[in-house]
Amino acid sequence: MQLLAYLLTYPIIWILSILPFKVLYLISDLLYFLLYRLVGYRKKIVRTNLNLVFPDKSAEELKQIEKRFYGHLCDLFMEASKSRALTVANLERRYKLLNIEMLQELESENSTVVLISHYANWEWTVSLNHYLDSEGFGVYQKLANPYFDKFIRRTRAKWKLTLIEQQETSQVIQANAEQGLRAVYGLISDQSPMVKKARLWLPFMGITVPVFTGAEALARKYNFAVVFASVKKIKRGHYTLEFIPITLEAGETDPEYITRKFIELCEEQIKDHPEFYLWTHRRWKHRDKVPKEFKKD
Repeated sequence: MQLLAYLLTYPIIWILSILPFKVLYLISDLLYFLLYRLVGYRKKIVRTNLNLVFPDKSAEELKQIEKRFYGHLCDLFMEASKSRALTVANLERRYKLLNIEMLQELESENSTVVLISHYANWEWTVSLNHYLDSEGFGVYQKLANPYFDKFIRRTRAKWKLTLIEQQETSQVIQANAEQGLRAVYGLISDQSPMVKKARLWLPFMGITVPVFTGAEALARKYNFAVVFASVKKIKRGHYTLEFIPITLEAGETDPEYITRKFIELCEEQIKDHPEFYLWTHRRWKHRDKVPKEFKKD
């Protein structure tokens, strides 16, 4: 069944990847009508999230954010499908790296952790490896379907990015460090960890939730530099990516500093243009399970 699912889906992905962007965005408009107007894809989750984090906004304001979000989400689906056939020329026009020289300077001295959030178009951050000499590693959750998993790995590899499973991150980084290999590690760190594994709870958009601390722990252990990938959507299909330094020497920072700074930078983006955040994820699902030691008095 997994092979059949792949064989049925791959031709669609292939066709979408070779279509001009103008055609893709026409399909995106149709997809918006289907997902938002007819199906209501995860609409309850989106509305719950928006009401939670924006209690002061009017119903009309929330409705407008919701509509713009679904329009962006459909664009994102199309842009992700385009990844298979994307060229450097495509991305240089559509995904401007504002200060790649920062990473180029850092990679000459040490390994770097790039913290990413589910905001705007995070998929195309793979392009930054084209401009770097260091090995690039992206931490991800292995797909259940081995054929799609292999496809994703192959697609990322053309950008000199090696995907590593979340549970093997520590071992890979340790092995690289022992070999003296300088690398750039990309981690999407705004997901919701399992409650039983959460070591830290912090306010995120005003609501206390568990947060991932693995990126900070590894960066501090090996004294890596840490930067935040700040993505902005300029217009349809066009983005900028700016690297904001969090620390040049993680080992010299206080515990929780990196994680707190990451959350702060995520919030700034969301508050600026909330429609570009991934509201279909249940990011605040553990809000009622806050341990006593993390509750405010």
